[in-house]
Amino acid sequence: MANSNLTSAKKAKNDEFYTQYHDIEKEMAAYLEFNPDVFRGKTILLPCDDPEWSNFTRYFAQNFQTFGLKKLISTSFAADSKNYKTNYQPTLFEMDSPEFDAKKTNVKGKIFTLTKDENHDGKINVEDLQWHYLKGDGDFRSDEIKKLRDEADIIITNPPFSLFREFLAWLVNSRKQFCIIANKNAVTYKEVFPLIKENKIWSGRTEWAGGMWFETKNPNDVDRVIDGKDYKNVSSMWLTNIDHGRRHQKLPLMTMAENLKYSKHKEIKGRENYAKYDNYDAIEVPFTDAIPDDYDGVMGVPISFLDKYSPEQFEIVGMCENEDLYKLKTKIYANQEKKDAYFAKFRKAGQYDLNASGVVIIDGKHEKVYQRVLIKKRESK
Repeated sequence: MANSNLTSAKKAKNDEFYTQYHDIEKEMAAYLEFNPDVFRGKTILLPCDDPEWSNFTRYFAQNFQTFGLKKLISTSFAADSKNYKTNYQPTLFEMDSPEFDAKKTNVKGKIFTLTKDENHDGKINVEDLQWHYLKGDGDFRSDEIKKLRDEADIIITNPPFSLFREFLAWLVNSRKQFCIIANKNAVTYKEVFPLIKENKIWSGRTEWAGGMWFETKNPNDVDRVIDGKDYKNVSSMWLTNIDHGRRHQKLPLMTMAENLKYSKHKEIKGRENYAKYDNYDAIEVPFTDAIPDDYDGVMGVPISFLDKYSPEQFEIVGMCENEDLYKLKTKIYANQEKKDAYFAKFRKAGQYDLNASGVVIIDGKHEKVYQRVLIKKRESK
């Protein structure tokens, strides 16, 4: 099946974000560098992707032989299962194919597969993709897609953020290797954080700083135009259970005294000591690069720490959160205390939700800090 229309087909979509090819390439390169055979002999499933537009499909199809893949499977949701169903138009790629069926195009998902040199040109690549309509709409929760999940060795995609919790459970239940894109705040979800704490999943290779840029077909939701294409910056990161080298690189650290003297952060520099929480037996470390090398107790650090977390250097013991899931709170604030704290801070009636996070006392006032991960430094070996 010829795929010369794959590029022009992108023009038909109006309201989805598309992961850039170079972002996929950069992330996958880290796994290949750590283990050159990570994809060899494997079946890769790309669910939640529209294969005509997906750079995931393009990337793995173009590298099919280089990676030594066994099989590539890419599936899409039906148009009528999405918000853009009112303006959906089949692409020329679909309509020019003998597989095209006007009665199915809006209500059935599509599946693309790649296993061999279909056009007999001596190589296996994107030109050899085969496709047909699925029996259903392509929802990952359907038995049809679950069967494909169970067939696969590795699952890679950019899932709908609105269904992220359900999609992650779908992945974890499969016990397969995976690499997906997620909102950065997803690491704080109670369905996600325990898996990170137990070292079952972790941040991917790509740094969190700056978010990620996605091509968008929605002209009303554009942050930047590059080479005539519209892009949207999204606070997102890769989440995976595939190993890579960066997560084993230890952070360079200074002592508490050095941080207090030389830190570039005014919240640290010049202080007599690190603040201690009023409701946790831990110190407040507001910046990852201010983590002290000579403190053996529990420390509260920003969630962005997980971008640089090495399990050989630190142990994750919990998180500052409302439900005390990790039994680390040393104090639960009563309603009156929360009201008093709110009035002291804002000089008006209200209730300060002190139990939802770590609390420090500054100038006699209770101050909530941003979301914190609680960690301990591992003993040096």
